[in-house]
Amino acid sequence: MSEEQASQPAAKPGAWNVKQELGHLLDSAANNHQRFVRATLHGPYEGPGYAQDEWVRLHGYDELPWATLIALWRDYNLFLARLVERIPDETLGTECRVGAYPPLTLGFLIDDYVLHMQHHLDHLLGREVVTQYPRPDVKM
Repeated sequence: MSEEQASQPAAKPGAWNVKQELGHLLDSAANNHQRFVRATLHGPYEGPGYAQDEWVRLHGYDELPWATLIALWRDYNLFLARLVERIPDETLGTECRVGAYPPLTLGFLIDDYVLHMQHHLDHLLGREVVTQYPRPDVKM
């Protein structure tokens, strides 16, 4: 995808353009990074959700070069993948409370992070089938 394509305004008013949507995935990575580490190191985790639209607006992702956003997203997720590989299996059942959502496990948060990312990547890449998110079998 070219810089010009990624910079096009969103089709619907109030929606994110491509750069903003990838930026949202960076925000998700940053928020989940903290959750993964804190739940692993300190036991039960309780922390805030985050205001997605405000984070995207504040970061000004639509003003950054597309190549910079791609590289940052790629590198951050390689870093997180390495982190997740190092999380001991016995901590995956650690209870996590995020915002007003009911308690979930660390394992669920990790899986949910990947599913959320896949949903957005399917959309960004214009795939015919977009991964459903949130999962229909889980009430959050």
